[in-house]
Amino acid sequence: MRYVAPARDAVDPAVFGQPPLAAWREYADLLEGTAWPAIDALNACRAVGMREHFVAQTHELLADGLHYEQRIAERDEIATRENNWHDLFNALVWLRYPSLKRALNARQVAGIASMGPKRRSRAQYALTHFDEAGVIVAVRDPALLALWDAHDWHGLFWRRRQAWLDGSIQLELFGHALLELALSPGRLLVGKALVFRSGGDVDLSVRCAAAVGAERVLLDPLELRPLPLSGIPGWHPDNADEAFHHHAACYQPRRAGRAYPPAA
Repeated sequence: MRYVAPARDAVDPAVFGQPPLAAWREYADLLEGTAWPAIDALNACRAVGMREHFVAQTHELLADGLHYEQRIAERDEIATRENNWHDLFNALVWLRYPSLKRALNARQVAGIASMGPKRRSRAQYALTHFDEAGVIVAVRDPALLALWDAHDWHGLFWRRRQAWLDGSIQLELFGHALLELALSPGRLLVGKALVFRSGGDVDLSVRCAAAVGAERVLLDPLELRPLPLSGIPGWHPDNADEAFHHHAACYQPRRAGRAYPPAA
C-alpha cells in the first residue's frame, strides 16, 4: 500500500527530535510549524556555488516534455511540488548532499540517453532505490559486516548493540522517502545501504559520490544491503527490549543464494 504522509498540521512535533529527523535540525525552519516553505525559501538555503535550483512543478513546467532528470542536467531546474513532504525532503537532501545528488543525476541522464525515457536498466533501478531509500554506512569491524550479510539481526543489533554507539558503525541517511516515512512515529524503517570501509580523511558522502560517479557502485539493485534502521538504538521505542530483535517485522531472513559485494 502506498504511503500517504500526514498533513503538515497533523505531524507530531516530537518526530523532529527523534532519529532520523533529529539529524536534520539545521532545516527546522523549513520542516516545523504549520506553514509550508516557499520555493524561494528553499533556494535561499543553497550553498554558495550550487548551480541547481528549485522550481515549482506546474503544468506549464511539465509541458516542456523533458524528463525530470534531464531538466536538472540541462537547465539546473529541480522540479518541486509545493506543499508536499516528499519533494520537500528531496530538496533538503539536495541542500545537504549536492555532489552526491549530482552524481546520481549524471548517471540517470546517461541511462536515459542509452535506454530512452520509458525503459530502465538494472543500474537505473539501483540509482533510484538508493535515491529514495539510501543509507551510506561505514563499518570498522569486518565481523559486523559478516553478521549483517548473514541477516543475523539479533547479533547485529542486540549482541553488538554497542557498535552503533561507539563509532564502529557510522551512517548517513540519504534517501528522502525514508525521511518522509519517519513522519509517522513508530514506523519500522528499512533502508537500502551502500557500505564503505571505515578510515581515511574523506567525508563519507564525498567518497560515496566519487564511487557513484566512477560507476564503481549502483550497477544493480542487488548491491544494496537491506538495513532495518528501526533496530538501531534510539530509532524505535521498542528496540531496547531483546524480544524486539527476535520478532520485529522489519527483520527479514536472507534469501537463499543472496550475496552482497564487499565494502567499497
